[in-house]
Amino acid sequence: MTPEEMCERTMQFALRSMRLAEKLPKSFAGNNAGGQLVRCASSVAANYRATQRARSRADFTNKIGIVLEEADEALFWLELIIRGELLPVERVADLRTEAEELTSVFATMKTTLRSRPR
Repeated sequence: MTPEEMCERTMQFALRSMRLAEKLPKSFAGNNAGGQLVRCASSVAANYRATQRARSRADFTNKIGIVLEEADEALFWLELIIRGELLPVERVADLRTEAEELTSVFATMKTTLRSRPR
């Protein structure tokens, strides 16, 4: 996948997360989970985009680490939405799968970057 394709993929992840957050119940739990999900999912997209302007390999590696943390946090909020029964599993499942895949991709990238000689 090219960097441009990954930028689009992370943008779509953020947009889908926003749409899902709009479907959450208007309660303290729903508002909190939705807000947190939107923040971290949009951060995945924004920080991945920032990797394209990294000034060095170390800067790129650091930025990928941030993207990984945010993707994993988005996964956490999606799992909490499911376990808290805020939405049916079927409504969240595809987005949760995407969060798992993104987390895996960025974890692999980070591991590969750290294992290669400079």
